[in-house]
Amino acid sequence: MERKRGQLVMWAVMLSVLTLVGARAQSPGTYGIGDVIKDFRLKNVDDRQVSLQDYRTQKGVIVVFTSNHCPFAKSYEDRIQSVNQRYGGQGYPVVAIQSNDPAAYEDDSFDNMKARSRERSYSFPYLFDETQQVARLFGVTKTPQVYVLKQTGGQFTLQYTGAIDDNPQDANSVRVRYLEDALTSLIAGKAVINPVTRPIGCAIKWK
Repeated sequence: MERKRGQLVMWAVMLSVLTLVGARAQSPGTYGIGDVIKDFRLKNVDDRQVSLQDYRTQKGVIVVFTSNHCPFAKSYEDRIQSVNQRYGGQGYPVVAIQSNDPAAYEDDSFDNMKARSRERSYSFPYLFDETQQVARLFGVTKTPQVYVLKQTGGQFTLQYTGAIDDNPQDANSVRVRYLEDALTSLIAGKAVINPVTRPIGCAIKWK
């Protein structure tokens, strides 16, 4: 019995290792905590081009990968607006990016992005990652998924990635505000205690 149990444990460990290796093999070159983020330039819903370097005078940027069709993304709209209003003035504005293939969901088309931004009065840019290249570099898996970047000397480094908080269904029942905790630490000049959390949302629709 003990021998059989030991074999089961060994197989479980091997499976875990293979799973980790497989996950890394599926996402080569994606950003990790502390990595410098390459500049990107994407089209905003006002038809203007917006780049990461446009924010080099800020303390950092909150990059939120989101979408129109996803119910999780919709439930977080007000919270994203609130984060932008609270932390944008402290040097960490929100930049939202939509990377889904519109062929999968017409709601995620650029025209519908424009309409959603107007209807919800977005106070932040809403960019279209048409080639999905930016999402692949960031290693996005869900919408919404956030990345907090800190700016130092004109370079942006990744400080936090994952979920906004622990309750996508009910904003009033949130117990842990992962994003806000990370921002509070950075603004205070401290390291983020939990720099990586598991995003909860809809899977990215790749081409």
